[in-house]
Amino acid sequence: MRKPAAIASVAMALAVACGAFGAHALRDKVPSADLVIWEKSVFYHFMHAFSALFVALVVSPRIAQRRAAQICALFLASTCVFSGSLYFLVLLNQRWLGMITPLGGLGFIAAWLMLAAQLWREPKNL
Repeated sequence: MRKPAAIASVAMALAVACGAFGAHALRDKVPSADLVIWEKSVFYHFMHAFSALFVALVVSPRIAQRRAAQICALFLASTCVFSGSLYFLVLLNQRWLGMITPLGGLGFIAAWLMLAAQLWREPKNL
């Protein structure tokens, strides 16, 4: 699971960069309500990039490799949709992008449920 772990590590680095960008470059440029949106986006970005890294490095030896790769991919794709839509909403001031965000949230839920189902099926490996 080296590739999913490497991609998740890059996603973590991007989360740090986005957090720093929001804290320093956006502080005086966007309304405070938009900074709250940005911070929430960074939080979900961190949490789910880390989740993909965790699945790739810790969980994958304990579950089917193909399923672990699918879960990692869903975490990462959902991060792009959820956090990406919020980042662009703030940067471009295009409020309609908020309608896309819940699709990323549904992806997060699906990834967590896939992980739960896989762990439930293979408890002997835990």
